[in-house]
Amino acid sequence: MPTKKGQGQWALGYREPLNPNERSKKDDNPLNVRRRIIDIYQHTGFAGIDPADLRGRFRWMGLYTQRRQGIPGGKTAALEPEELEDEYFMMRIRCDGGALTSEQLRVIADISTTYGRDVADVSDRQNVQLHWIRIEDVPTIWEMLAAVGLSTTEACGDCPRVMLGCPLEGVASDSVLDGTAALREVVDKYLGDPAFSNLPRKYKTSISGCARHCVNHEINDCAFVGVIGPDGTAGYDLWVGGGLSTNPRFAERLGVFVRPDQVADVWVGVTSVFRDYGYRRQRNHARLKFLMADWGPAKFREVLETEYLKQPLPDGPAPAESPTHRDHIGVEQQLDGLLAVGATTKAGRTSGTALREVAAIADRHAAGRVRLTAQQGVVVLDVPPAAEVNVVDELELLGYSVRPSAFRRGTIACTGIEFCKLALVETKNRAEIIREQMEERLPDFDTPITINVNGCPNSCARFQVADIGFKGMVQKGADGDEEAFQVHLGGQMGTDAEFGRKFRGLKVTAEEAPEYIERVLRGYLERREGGEAFASYVSRADEAWLL
Repeated sequence: MPTKKGQGQWALGYREPLNPNERSKKDDNPLNVRRRIIDIYQHTGFAGIDPADLRGRFRWMGLYTQRRQGIPGGKTAALEPEELEDEYFMMRIRCDGGALTSEQLRVIADISTTYGRDVADVSDRQNVQLHWIRIEDVPTIWEMLAAVGLSTTEACGDCPRVMLGCPLEGVASDSVLDGTAALREVVDKYLGDPAFSNLPRKYKTSISGCARHCVNHEINDCAFVGVIGPDGTAGYDLWVGGGLSTNPRFAERLGVFVRPDQVADVWVGVTSVFRDYGYRRQRNHARLKFLMADWGPAKFREVLETEYLKQPLPDGPAPAESPTHRDHIGVEQQLDGLLAVGATTKAGRTSGTALREVAAIADRHAAGRVRLTAQQGVVVLDVPPAAEVNVVDELELLGYSVRPSAFRRGTIACTGIEFCKLALVETKNRAEIIREQMEERLPDFDTPITINVNGCPNSCARFQVADIGFKGMVQKGADGDEEAFQVHLGGQMGTDAEFGRKFRGLKVTAEEAPEYIERVLRGYLERREGGEAFASYVSRADEAWLL
């Protein structure tokens, strides 16, 4: 399709900002807000923060104002930002590739306990998110992070956000190649680069050699997926244009083979195409997926090669068959004979106190290396076989499960109304209630299942690609507004990727959710054919079976 005109595309000469967000970025590079936080805002406090910085540029430093406590979901769309927000911040700490040393994890834990009321969330983007952060404390926190090689730079905003990598990169016995060096090169060269600090919208990258595709390349803007190239050497297959939110779209292959030493240059090329040709008129139409939908992979490849790389890339193979359920939970043997011990959190929620103990476990029993997963889990690497039982038991005492039930293993949740200004419903506690009740109702359930609980339509918890996806909403009940969920069923990533089915009028109240899930899963257990997966069952099921 021809490129749309008048969409604010820089490469076509449309340089004048077309909305307030674009104007704010043109007026002042958002990266400059760091200096103002240090020089001005830590001294003035919350009341002295310029609104354009507070609700815009602060995001480039990993800071969002958090929701004022006690405001119900029915008020989310009705109130002005200053009415919704509290004088505290959510702080997102970049953990590119999910890679942390025990020292780094210990510092994050200390920040949580000292400045964040001992609350910490492991996100499904391999970040750690803290809450209750005061602007007065941010520079001190930055100094603590910088001392161990961490930062919050570009953890949010219209820029390259945290870059995903397999938590077992370099040690997994079944990986195609080790993507660590390529990921680190991109991060080290381009994190905080003003050339990419004003993209049309958020931009998500994954670089991984994982054979299980655990970083979910299908829903990233730019994804490098490990493959064996035409000449038998390992490299990457390039996928572009994935993303969820209110207009979900899977990424597409460009059909090229990228050598490991080319990854940084190709990443710059793809990112530059987005910067220069991406749509900037409307925020809800600005993600790379919309440009890809209009151009298609052939045109995107042509523009990338001719205008940016100045050379063609060779054709390359598609990745091997891609599994639907992906994580690194449990005990796995590494290439060197040591063990990787992966554990679930409780829908991402943990604490600084617990994270400090995870760091201690990694030091006491292993080599001090911890990884975060894209499924809100944690992995301790390099565990000697003799220490396996101790590590498993000690993680269990902290609330992390190495051998979880199907429901504990497959349940994730976004931040929800507890802290998020966009949310309509509570999610973290609701996910735990669902998980506990399902373990009671179906204690012998033996099949991998994902239950993703999301507080709004933006899909931070990926409800469209879950076996059972819940999108938060507010509906009128007998006693006024009540929390409810729109239901999406049978979504999955992998070789047979598809978005979940939704049915007109199918929604359940938050209280009804466990009963509904039990009913649908019992129907699945009764009607499944052989080892049929839940998503396959849903794709052929009569609608009546799923209501």
